[in-house]
Amino acid sequence: MTLRRLALSPSRAADFKQCPLLYRFRALDRLPETPSRVQVRGTVVHAVLERLFTLSPDRRDAETGRELVEPAWRDVLATNPELAGLFAGPEDPELAEWLDSARALVDAYFALENPRLLQPEACELLVEAELATSDLEDDEPLLLRGYIDRLDVAPTGEIRVVDYKSGAAPREVSEAKALFQMKFYALVLLRIRGVVPHQLRLLYLADRQALSYTPEESELIRFERTLAAIWSAIQRAARSGDFRPNPSRMCDWCDHKPRCPAFGGISPPYPG
Repeated sequence: MTLRRLALSPSRAADFKQCPLLYRFRALDRLPETPSRVQVRGTVVHAVLERLFTLSPDRRDAETGRELVEPAWRDVLATNPELAGLFAGPEDPELAEWLDSARALVDAYFALENPRLLQPEACELLVEAELATSDLEDDEPLLLRGYIDRLDVAPTGEIRVVDYKSGAAPREVSEAKALFQMKFYALVLLRIRGVVPHQLRLLYLADRQALSYTPEESELIRFERTLAAIWSAIQRAARSGDFRPNPSRMCDWCDHKPRCPAFGGISPPYPG
């Protein structure tokens, strides 16, 4: 078996910033988590929008998008059969309501963009880049890895990174957290293509809002140092096994609360 090299993704970096122990449980222990209906609905909607761009432009309409919801749900179930437990069965009226709510989010997408006018370079694009900076404690470069929902490249070469969010637009205080992920992608593209993306665009489907941001190269260089500092902190914690919990309001939604020492739980043995 080939072991995949450990990398830093936007979600894992955010986990460590939120709670080092949460990072450990997800990235190192790889403890299972039970996704909610809201999370799975987001996965289904993402799958629909990805599939939409495999169709010819004349077929990219709202009606087709709605028709893609149920097949996308079946595909998600085929890959993750345990998700069938989210509902009582195929005839569960709550399943029908849930599928309708997914269709409403797909409808919302068409209020934000006209996909017939777009020809993305890629959807669900895996991007990776190595960072070799003096801030790292080990000789091995930091590997950044992530998936971009959609990458648009204009005929003149400008790059736009688009990310779909099935929730509502964040309040101003949470905007920086939302842009963290997008700056991550922008930095990776800068390192592998040598170009600063012209626009980072977040589409919030729940309230039909769009957030656009234009990064600067100097800003991304500073962000690179931030990621290197996060990775160095992860390395130190990994050597000692000291991934400390950081209790917050987010703990109420954490699957790992019963095993968290901050709430009287016992963590599994550190895997090293």
